[in-house]
Amino acid sequence: MMIPIWVTLIILLILIEALTPQLLTIWFAAGSAVGLILALLKLPEWLQIGAAVAVSLALLVATRPLVRKLNRTAERTNAMSVIGKTAVVTDRIDNIAGTGRVSVAGQSWSARSADNEPLREGDTVQVLHIEGVKVIVTKVN
Repeated sequence: MMIPIWVTLIILLILIEALTPQLLTIWFAAGSAVGLILALLKLPEWLQIGAAVAVSLALLVATRPLVRKLNRTAERTNAMSVIGKTAVVTDRIDNIAGTGRVSVAGQSWSARSADNEPLREGDTVQVLHIEGVKVIVTKVN
């Protein structure tokens, strides 16, 4: 009777894992696989459930710190990597007119001045942050 439940649970958990960008349910899928094996061996339901929970928790406790460490060392996105970098104004920045572009790290970005000061083509600026698709910059002295 438990075999269809374990199979359904395994499929559902693997599907959820496949649709999420980080490890979320893989430990419980493994625990469910243990429950399925015990069900195929016709062991009692309490043992199947207990083993599935124990294996899931053991895997979670054993591997979660490693997964968190890997996530901390992940690279920032391309967009986030330009924050703090020096850029060159390629088209005059004028917040009132809504114009301005900079070149930073080989990429061209729409830009706005952080202090509303117009900036001339050729000025050196620093990228402070990103708002939507625009970098917010300040002039480097």
